[in-house]
Amino acid sequence: MDFRRAKKHEFEIFSNSFSDIMFFLMLFFLIASTMITPGTIKLILPQANQTQSMNKPPKEIAISVTKDLKYYINNKQVQFAEIEPALRQEKLGNAEVHAIVRCDNAIAVQALVDVLQIGSKVEMKMVLATTRKDKVN
Repeated sequence: MDFRRAKKHEFEIFSNSFSDIMFFLMLFFLIASTMITPGTIKLILPQANQTQSMNKPPKEIAISVTKDLKYYINNKQVQFAEIEPALRQEKLGNAEVHAIVRCDNAIAVQALVDVLQIGSKVEMKMVLATTRKDKVN
């Protein structure tokens, strides 16, 4: 009696899904490698008795004036009378504060000057935001 099977099983490995997985792994490592900063070298810094700190960049406040004379400080609507106390509050803990004034080009110049005078009164540096004018040939 012969107990062996007449047909032997052959095993196959399908590599179609394997190539897809390798492609996604390659994309993942390419994206991850661009996010790693090259200056991240781990060091143990020397110690000193006295330290010197660098100045922080100045804090920026956004003041916006719409054409219907609505006033906003950092995207929060305020009344005109509330601008000065709000700017004083922002400047309270920080000596270096800059205010970027954005106003609609249709408002009267006096409304802009009033806001700039408040900044001068609070002793805050004010910068007027503008858009670039196209050159005319």
